[in-house]
Amino acid sequence: MIHSEQLFVHSVQSNTSQDAEINPFRIDIPQADLDDLHYRLSRTRWPDALSDVGWDYGVPIDYLKQLVEYWKSNYDWRKHEDLLNQFPQFTTTIDGQNIHFLHVRSPEPEAMPLIITHGWPGSIVEFINIIGPLTDPRAHGGKPENAFHIVAPSIPGFGFSGPTTEVGWNTGRVAQAWAELMRRLGYERYGVQGGDTGSIISLELGRIAPNHVIGVHANGLTAFPSGDPTEWIDLSDIEYERLEQLSDQGYEASGYAIIQATRPQTLSYGLTDSPVGQLAWIVEKFKEWTDPTAKLPEDAVDLDLLLTNVTLYWLTGTAGSSARIYKEGANAWGQPVHKSTVPTGVAVFPHDCSIRRLVEREHHVVHWSEFNRGGHFAAMEAPDLLVADIRKFFGQLR
Repeated sequence: MIHSEQLFVHSVQSNTSQDAEINPFRIDIPQADLDDLHYRLSRTRWPDALSDVGWDYGVPIDYLKQLVEYWKSNYDWRKHEDLLNQFPQFTTTIDGQNIHFLHVRSPEPEAMPLIITHGWPGSIVEFINIIGPLTDPRAHGGKPENAFHIVAPSIPGFGFSGPTTEVGWNTGRVAQAWAELMRRLGYERYGVQGGDTGSIISLELGRIAPNHVIGVHANGLTAFPSGDPTEWIDLSDIEYERLEQLSDQGYEASGYAIIQATRPQTLSYGLTDSPVGQLAWIVEKFKEWTDPTAKLPEDAVDLDLLLTNVTLYWLTGTAGSSARIYKEGANAWGQPVHKSTVPTGVAVFPHDCSIRRLVEREHHVVHWSEFNRGGHFAAMEAPDLLVADIRKFFGQLR
């Protein structure tokens, strides 16, 4: 049996023989691509829709038409392109795959390196409002000893990392790429943070590189029941609700995941050809997973940031390749893993189904926080709470 640390060493050794050059990157979308987007939005072929069914059959057509009109007539990609370009960006090749990442150094010399990872259907756009407070706490009402150097990669298959070009890019392989990325950047010891799929990658990174990872902080983390009936004993009311939600997710809430885990290529044709299709596929998740007190996605997340995230998927043509991470990892769903020894912190927001006793089967949990506002996209919905929790967790490990 090859242990995780051996896999990490093998990964580093195999990657050092590749071109390890790190190149500056700047977002500069051709105007023709933006013009094409506007043309397609204006030529949308709308389907029929039932009346008075709300969101029960999917995204309501009247709501989506309003969103498309705003996207076409009011949203300004160039403004948000400039906003993203305020962060230093780079690309490098790891394991044959282009990797795009933000690398924002803190002005504090003793800052802790921290690699943060988005999920699906997210992107680096999620981090726009947390990078400043994390890298420069003095300027955001924090203490300088809580500063971080931030590395925020785009997962292979997502955004400006571009499509993957071969099979096998599952979360474990991404974690190995992240270990190599941090090595190339000269970070011997570092913290790790992630949400959604990013939480899985982050926890895998802790497993394969425990001698390098100081600790892992995760949000949107789900551990599924093992079938052991003792897992149902002495649960709190909220934990019982989460366990029931996990048990009931198979049909109603997991349709998108089953499609992406089985037929991502078939799905990709519609999403890559229709910006409205791409918008609907993503905005539905923002409706279902954001703060439950929010009536609409834009009540929980800034509408322009939501559209920046959707536009990024559209402009990079990564609807299909981002979905493939579900296909690549599906054979490992529910499979047991060895327990990580790395200190782990978990932030639980509304709609998260995190249950501590289930998470503790696989992780060395030393920090657990629960919040009554925010949701699955915590960095966009409740950046203040997420930043404070990251600072608190890593504060005990510095």
